[in-house]
Amino acid sequence: MVETAISHTRERPVQSVERTLRILEIMAEWGYPMTLSEISNNLDLKNSTTHRLLKTLIMKSFAQQDPSSGKYLLGIKTFSIGNTALYALDIRSVARPYLKQLETRYKETANLAILDQGDVIYIDQVESERMVKMSANLGGRAPSHSNAVGKVLLAGLTESELERYFKGRKFERYTSNTITSHEALRMELEKVSQLGYGLDAEETEEGIRCVASAIYNHLGKATAAIGISGPGNRISMSYLKGELATAEKKQLMTFL
Repeated sequence: MVETAISHTRERPVQSVERTLRILEIMAEWGYPMTLSEISNNLDLKNSTTHRLLKTLIMKSFAQQDPSSGKYLLGIKTFSIGNTALYALDIRSVARPYLKQLETRYKETANLAILDQGDVIYIDQVESERMVKMSANLGGRAPSHSNAVGKVLLAGLTESELERYFKGRKFERYTSNTITSHEALRMELEKVSQLGYGLDAEETEEGIRCVASAIYNHLGKATAAIGISGPGNRISMSYLKGELATAEKKQLMTFL
């Protein structure tokens, strides 16, 4: 996989985005509900401009308006995102030694991923030192239906959570092996639950195979997943289902 870097020096920030983010920063700094004028004065903006930006934040649940006072404060979405970011930082520090152990032993890339709104997000990896290797785009989103880490995380969802995931969702076909129907994926997730690991048998990208297992918290909830990925010419299906799957199942432990 090819990673794409974003330049932070040559491009000017988008003004409306920058102003919107500043609103969130100001409300977080103040720590209590603010009037429209207070926010506008801090941004040196007209009330009408600030009001328009606030309306968008409210629509997306990043801000809310107190119906009695008319003042503005941070919305529940900011808590959700902040909580996810803190968890990702914590789980990375705990899981990284295991990623290093897997890469050292098997000489293939080890990844750490979480599930967010039905998509996989890779939050850490230890790359193989071999010239030909699998590399994930850290922080980027990936389809959950076609890769190993996604499958083990989906298998850990409750039935109501799975229903929300499937509702209105269409599965894109990436290779001839990609699962594209709800029924087939449900059968696959049942198999994952029974085996204790999930596979990506060249389902996301031709020539790339992966095996993954879930990380469980103290409540027995699958909160993250560790995967081992590499090229198919080094990772046969028997090797994937045998030695690598056994190594992955050993990662089924309580981290937090």
